[in-house]
Amino acid sequence: MPGPAKPPPELTLRGLRVFVALAEAGSVIGAATRIGGSASGVSQHITALEAAVGTRLFDRKAKPVTLTPAGQVLRRHAHKLLAALSDAQADLAEISLAGLPQLNLAIIDDLDASLTPVLVSALQARLQGCFVHAFSGRSDHVLDRVLAREADIGVTALLPPDSAAFRVLPILKEPFVLVAAKGVIGRDVRVALEVLPFVQYSETLPIGQRIARHLARVRLNPDRRVALEATRSVLAMVVQTGGWAITTPLNLMDAERFIPDLDVLPLPFAGEARRVHLIARVNELGRLPEDLARDCRTLVRDRLVPRFDAIAPLLAGVIEVAAED
Repeated sequence: MPGPAKPPPELTLRGLRVFVALAEAGSVIGAATRIGGSASGVSQHITALEAAVGTRLFDRKAKPVTLTPAGQVLRRHAHKLLAALSDAQADLAEISLAGLPQLNLAIIDDLDASLTPVLVSALQARLQGCFVHAFSGRSDHVLDRVLAREADIGVTALLPPDSAAFRVLPILKEPFVLVAAKGVIGRDVRVALEVLPFVQYSETLPIGQRIARHLARVRLNPDRRVALEATRSVLAMVVQTGGWAITTPLNLMDAERFIPDLDVLPLPFAGEARRVHLIARVNELGRLPEDLARDCRTLVRDRLVPRFDAIAPLLAGVIEVAAED
């Protein structure tokens, strides 16, 4: 006598997430990277999903893979279902936030003085009775704290290695700029950079590593005699030696007392830009990360951009504030 019939496969939330990832990435490997899984796992979920709906969802012979008509229909519903789930999780997280005893922030040091008071005040208004602890430091140290769960929210110029596990909310984009002792740069900027003293950030820092790589790309090899870690030290040395350095607008404003003795100019070669993000773990803290990211953008737009534009009129408008979601 035959046993009971095997129940048909069911739609699962994980399957729908894999389906959306594959539809957006266009390849199994790309989808696996997005969800933090394996290529074989993606294939298994898609096979199970196609068995559940009774038809093929992708044309896998196409490069990139494309949705079938059935897949296009499912995509519309999948986005609605996943959005509804995300809203439900956010609402539940809001309830748990009401009794949160402590929240830990980690903020990139060149935004500390301007951003930390705003974020702490916003948190105290939203989470009465919650103790807020704020750490400031280098981008890599901020990211390390978030990854180690020593910080709940980070503001940093580095991205987490597993982007699928984090919300990454853009705040701003800023270019690297040239700073030089006042009056030392002549008409031929590049020639001046070859002969004037170069003051560099230490290459133990993320910013120092980026600048060193960029100078190598543009084939500029200035004489390196000193490497410093703090922007204040870098700019003080530029003024003292009559030399130059590469920094960013945020770093420059963090050491504003040196600005009267400096010229702030665009780079005389291909540019490089730095992005700053707010990061938090997925499905934690409700809508709080989005609210704080909005506060950060408002602060940058209303206070920091006008300040920098006044400091460096030749570079007015170079700080780009991320658009609201």
